[in-house]
Amino acid sequence: MVDLLQKAVPIFVLSLLIEWAAYYFLRDDHDGDSADPKKGYALRDTATSLSMGVGNLLINVVWKGVVVTIYAALYELTPLRLPPGAWWVWVLLFFLDDFAYYWFHRISHEVRLFWASHVVHHSSQHYNLSTALRQTWVPMTALPFWLPLALLGFEPWMILLAQSWNLLYQFFVHTERVGRLPRLIEYVFNTPSHHRAHHGSNDVYLDKNYAGILMLWDRLLGTFQPETERVRYGLVQNIHTHNPVGVAFHEFAALWRDVRHARGWRERLNYLLRPPGWKP
Repeated sequence: MVDLLQKAVPIFVLSLLIEWAAYYFLRDDHDGDSADPKKGYALRDTATSLSMGVGNLLINVVWKGVVVTIYAALYELTPLRLPPGAWWVWVLLFFLDDFAYYWFHRISHEVRLFWASHVVHHSSQHYNLSTALRQTWVPMTALPFWLPLALLGFEPWMILLAQSWNLLYQFFVHTERVGRLPRLIEYVFNTPSHHRAHHGSNDVYLDKNYAGILMLWDRLLGTFQPETERVRYGLVQNIHTHNPVGVAFHEFAALWRDVRHARGWRERLNYLLRPPGWKP
């Protein structure tokens, strides 16, 4: 199976260089304005994001083998079969994959055990295409959300392909160089404006805009928030480190400390399964 993300690495690198050049050579009226600053690129921050991306890529070389094995086992267990040659199967897969991504992304913000993995992606106080590559080194939390697709009769390679095109699309919404797009596009699709809001630590933006490709699920399920004020990127409590190991595992370490000092199993489960920031 062709891995779209591996094939897209040269496109990612070229896009990063173009965006960096746009900041360096084509500063607009707002760049550097203290009332509306665009941070652009910072060497240490970008190096950390690229390190996280390379680490994620290497870990997934092994992890995807495990994922394919599990998908294949479920596919063999189910009597259902969806023919890859039928056009409507791909349309169905597009919507189901995007729905699965919405719930994976939402749970990754609302359950601390999942957040410990996903927080990596939100740890940068900059917002550019390199931020899209700041990915977890613990990708196992994503597995449960796509298992139903294998049970519905989608072949494993089809599920992996759908996950790849969803993540490929999302790479390009991590930018400040694109403002709001035409209204219809903003209404239907995840856009740089919507995803900037998602990456905001402002109160108004917390736990909003979980979309992969379509904004449909956020609009239907009450988690949509347009970009209405200047976005403050990063975490509510930033970690102030560029060490990739610290970025990758800081929240797991904090979660372990809380669980270890908890008073009883109920409190331990609450630390694991309640939202980030929960205290007894």
